[in-house]
Amino acid sequence: MNLGIETGGTKLQLVTDNMTGQLTQRFRYTVDPTQGAAGILAQIETTVRQLPELPQAIGVGFGGPVDWQSGRIAASHQVGGWSDFDLTDWLHDLAPGALIRVENDANVAALGEARQGVAKGFGTVFYMTLGSGVGGGLVVNQHIYHGAVPGEAEVGHLWLVPPSADSPGQTIEQTVSGWAVDKQIRELLPQLPPDSALRLAVQQAHGQGLAGGEARFLHQAYEASDPVARMLIEQVGSVIALGLSHVVHLFHPDVIVLGGGLSLIGEPLRAAVRQALLRYVMPSFGNLPVILLSKLGEDAVPVGALELLMNVK
Repeated sequence: MNLGIETGGTKLQLVTDNMTGQLTQRFRYTVDPTQGAAGILAQIETTVRQLPELPQAIGVGFGGPVDWQSGRIAASHQVGGWSDFDLTDWLHDLAPGALIRVENDANVAALGEARQGVAKGFGTVFYMTLGSGVGGGLVVNQHIYHGAVPGEAEVGHLWLVPPSADSPGQTIEQTVSGWAVDKQIRELLPQLPPDSALRLAVQQAHGQGLAGGEARFLHQAYEASDPVARMLIEQVGSVIALGLSHVVHLFHPDVIVLGGGLSLIGEPLRAAVRQALLRYVMPSFGNLPVILLSKLGEDAVPVGALELLMNVK
């Protein structure tokens, strides 16, 4: 049995397979950031202890920069307590003798989409995750591209406004992560007309005690012809495209895959990204990379984590 683990800013997922890539069990938990790394580690340990047998191999997609060679965590930008934590060593204590591979979650998701998802068959694949953070992963000929440790392809940390003596600046992640878009919607809410589809959907959710995650209503509001939802999707798409224009100019991948919770906006977001990217990439590059939505969805990281254990150089 192999075990795939996803640790992010909002969720923890563990999946097992039957050694052939077919998923057999799934466990999903909501991350409580106030519990820090210790809370996540406790959930992992409890789950592994419940398995009918210890896994023979464990692949991890971690939400932050990691030293993939040693399995030591550099940092998490959403959950405290991870800095310089030796996750490989900890997992070896939990499952003695198991093969352990630890990678950045976006790298792992890119591998999953390249081998098992929507980008299967493409040579060079760039994956952009749009969740509690914004990250990237590059896969070339079915293998993750690595720079110097502890990271690479961190598209979310490109500056939109560079820091200065008078300003902390603003990154792509600070602008179009799920949390950032949720905040923008909450700030706009009082200005929206009473019959706004976006306002009504968010207010109904809040009335049911479901605060947060406001961005998930953008698609249905867009389908209801809400002009503010359309404006927000176009603005978000433009910022994403600006980040991806650097990716195209540097690496010119065959395909770009949009994943993470914000990608569930779906086709309106994909179309907005592609339209804006046309303005940001120099004409001499010719055709843009194909822009696709993730096929694996929430399974991208767990599936990719399992793929880490298969024929990795």
